[in-house]
Amino acid sequence: MSDVLLRLEGVSKSFSGVRAVHDVSLEVRKGEVHVLLGENGAGKSTLIKMIAGVHEPDEGRIVLDGQEVRIPDTRASESLGIATIHQELNLVPGLSVAENLTLGRTPSRFGLVDRKAARRYAQDAVARIGLDIDVDRPVSSLGVARQQMVEIAKALAMDARMLILDEPTAALTRSETDVLFGVIRELREAGVAMVFISHHLDEIEEIGDRITVLRDGTAVETVSAGAGEAELVRLMVGRTIDDLYPRRPSACGEPLLEVEGLTRTGAFEDVALTVRAGEVVGLAGLMGAGRTEVLRAVAGADAYEHGTIRVHGRTLPKKDVAAAVAAGVGLVPEDRKSAGLVLGASVEENLGYATLRPTGKGGLADLKGQRRRSNEVAERLRIRMASLDQPVRGLSGGNQQKVVFGRWAMAGSDVLLLDEPTRGVDVGAKVEIYELVNRVTEKGGGVLLASSDLPEVISMSDRVLVMAHGRIVGELTAEEATQDAVMSLAVKEVESSRAR
Repeated sequence: MSDVLLRLEGVSKSFSGVRAVHDVSLEVRKGEVHVLLGENGAGKSTLIKMIAGVHEPDEGRIVLDGQEVRIPDTRASESLGIATIHQELNLVPGLSVAENLTLGRTPSRFGLVDRKAARRYAQDAVARIGLDIDVDRPVSSLGVARQQMVEIAKALAMDARMLILDEPTAALTRSETDVLFGVIRELREAGVAMVFISHHLDEIEEIGDRITVLRDGTAVETVSAGAGEAELVRLMVGRTIDDLYPRRPSACGEPLLEVEGLTRTGAFEDVALTVRAGEVVGLAGLMGAGRTEVLRAVAGADAYEHGTIRVHGRTLPKKDVAAAVAAGVGLVPEDRKSAGLVLGASVEENLGYATLRPTGKGGLADLKGQRRRSNEVAERLRIRMASLDQPVRGLSGGNQQKVVFGRWAMAGSDVLLLDEPTRGVDVGAKVEIYELVNRVTEKGGGVLLASSDLPEVISMSDRVLVMAHGRIVGELTAEEATQDAVMSLAVKEVESSRAR
């Protein structure tokens, strides 16, 4: 009997004449973690949506357990034993774990909901993946990692033979990722087939068995998960990338951003930092250290109780985004989709939000000028789009991030606050974003970079500030900044805080 569970044979899919996937063939074996790897827009999402029943292929065949199948909708996919764990979790926050696990198949007795049977069903489902949890708890009270475990339990309770995991670690800490990988290994041993999408090359080698690399909608090659980072990058982008972190230090000039004694109860305390012209200052620390909260306060998005923020020597008013933007401050937020973009608006509109009022005349928007400036920025940043009129939600993650960068380029911002700037972005787009950072500093701007990706914050920063429990607990030069040195400061402070 063949160990191949799913086989795609020459599948293709186009949207409005634009080819998303072309003539892709691959096999997924039982008890295998098969990784799909590629840049944003390479066709990964379209491919898994054809397996999940969201789209039907225009051409080609889907073969499951040796039989050709048609998957017209998600219900058909589930009935075939295929379950998809999306980045945006498909759970109802207000319902309990048990209610979510039995949603759509709630056990009943004499026409009434059998709550005892529902609890038993839910307890069996979570026990199957070793999740120790009270099934009466609301899903909203769980962290992201445990919510993902509930999704997996839900899929396996439906007797799923195949799991599709789309960026499952994107919002997880390293310890949460380790727990998830433990569950994945157990499922692999049990013969469950898995399709796994991730941009993190290190975790792909750790958890994957084979990798199919997609580029421009076609399957380039299927290789072993041990192929090596350099080879995977070459296959993804079609060229060799010699330096994944191309930081080019610039001459350090006058202070652009000065923060003194910044305090907000429960978020951060007595934060002091300076960013000079030509400099990238990294902000590192564990989850919950207060990095995002500090950046939002500096950008005028959130209030604070004490402290001073100066840009170009002038004090900024508290919680005043317009004043911060006018002073030259631009924020690239942690969650670009909810806080950085208007997804239904066009690329041009999103690029122009920071300059619409300043460039207007007599109360009227300078529409021609906005169009011209948007086109210039889009070309300079190499934003891949159908046109400036395309809704920004249709762009890949990397190009959406470039639109947020482009907004501040149009506004002439010279103090950039970057919060997780490459989260969910492929390796090729990451390098392009790092080059944008270089461009800012080469023109005399300054960057405050907050990231949970330690290699990124260490390699792209001229100095690294380490935060813990809302305080800056240490500063490291570029030469001193190693992963061990950063973690030693962050963890030492956390441990001493617990001891107190």
